[in-house]
This record gives sequence, structure tokens and C-alpha cells, in this order.
Amino acid sequence: MIRVLQRQINRKQNVLVRYLSAQPESEAKESNVEQKILKKKSSFISPEYRFQYQEFLPDPQHRLRNSVREALERKDMLSRRTQIYIPEFYVGSIVAATSSDPHSQGKTNRFLGICIDRERCGLKANFILRNVIDHQGIEIKFEMYDPTLQKIEVIKLEKRLDEKLYYLRDALPEYSTFDLNMEPELIPEGSQVPVNPLKVQLKPRPWLERWERQELKGVEDINQHLYDKHRRLAAMRATPWEKYDLMKEYRKSIPEEEQKKIFSEIFSRMKQINDEHKKNMKAKRSITKPKTLA
Repeated sequence: MIRVLQRQINRKQNVLVRYLSAQPESEAKESNVEQKILKKKSSFISPEYRFQYQEFLPDPQHRLRNSVREALERKDMLSRRTQIYIPEFYVGSIVAATSSDPHSQGKTNRFLGICIDRERCGLKANFILRNVIDHQGIEIKFEMYDPTLQKIEVIKLEKRLDEKLYYLRDALPEYSTFDLNMEPELIPEGSQVPVNPLKVQLKPRPWLERWERQELKGVEDINQHLYDKHRRLAAMRATPWEKYDLMKEYRKSIPEEEQKKIFSEIFSRMKQINDEHKKNMKAKRSITKPKTLA
């Protein structure tokens, strides 16, 4: 009797050992499958995604990071994009934004201007539009994922030489003046976004900021407004070595591996949203021939 019990115990132990030994193999297979899927998705992801959908990338400051919050925000952002189409645009593009306004006559307000900045990430992403109306410079900041934002139209898709265009506040008004009824300028699909090499002329001092210390590429002949004292102070405050500081660049950016992981999560959903928008645009542009009367 004792021998029979001992045999049964040994059999159960062998079965348990086989089960435990097979479990890590199954988990390893599942992880390998997940890695293959991520690699396959990342192969279709364009390197321009980090510029087109920069708000999906988290804040590079580690003290502000929270992986759970970031994943939930990306989910909310995708669901919001199913309600409103957010096109591709950059700093320097001419954009029109329509938002709900309970105090206006038609309950909506449309503003057109040049995008001078895009900042923040996640649900806090926003952009600033500037236009000169009746000789008065007007700027409006729009929250990109605000529920009151009804429509975003790209009138002219282009980039500028600088990442921020706040110096337009001190430039001549004609560089920030645009017709509110501008017609959209379409570019061929798949072509590169053009870079506008325009350089603006600043008004005489005083300025809102010390533009001579910011190494701006889109300002023409800034030295004509400077005295020797301003040039000397600008040379003292210059930091030409920072462009070689690899660690500073690393702290200001998100690692490429993490970028691919994030964009692989949203790739299929974004492709579906873009395809649906293209179908809707084709349906709107299709012209039906009038019926000929006998």
C-alpha cells in the first residue's frame, strides 16, 4: 500500500514539474510574438511621425512622467480624433480654427492666422495663431483636444526656418497679415512639406525680447538695430558649445525605441482615421452630372 501511494505521489510531482517547466516556454513564446508584431508595425511607421504627431510623445522631463497617465491620455486623444479631424501642420503654417462661442451670432467663431508655436504634449497640447486685423495684432491659443474646438483647416502647409515665431510680434505687420477668407492651397499627396525661406524685418527697438541673443535664422539684418553695447552683451551671453552637448540633447528628446513603441500603439488607429477622412473628402469632391431633360 505504501509503495502504491509513493508511486502516485511521484507521478503528480512529475506532472507538476512538467507544467512548471512548460510555463516559462509559453511565456517566452508569447513575448517573442509580441516583439515580432511590434517590429512589423514599426517597419511601417514613417520617421516623420515624430513631427506630424508630436503631441503623442510624452514630456522628456522624467519628473513629469507617468506611464499609466500617458497611456490613458493617448487613448482619449485617439477617441477625440474620431470626432474631429486634426490635420498635419507645423509652426509657420497658415491655419484656420473654428470653435464654439455661445456669445457670437452663429454660436461659432472662426479665426485664421499663422501658427507661431506648438507646445505641450498629451491632452494639454496647444497651438497659437496670429493675425493682424485692423492694424492690431491678435493671437489666440487653441487647445488641440478641447471639446469646444469644432474644426481645424490647413490653408497653407509649410514650415519656417525657426521652431518658434514669437519674433513676429516685433516684426513689420505685413508679415503677420492674412486675409480671413483665404482659399486653401493644396500640395500633392506624399510630397515633402515646403520650407519657406522668408526672412522678416524687425521694427526698431524696444522689443519684447532680446532677439539678438537667440540665434534666429528667420530675421534679416538684425544688427542694424543694435548698438555696440548690445552686440558685446550678446557675444558674452552666447553659448556656441551647447550644440555639441549630447547629454542635453538626450534630455530634451525621447529615445527612438520608446518612440517606436508609442507610435506602434497608435499606428493602426491613426491609419483608419486618415483613411476614413480621405474617403469623406473624395465623396465631397465628387461631382454628379446633371440629368439631361428630354
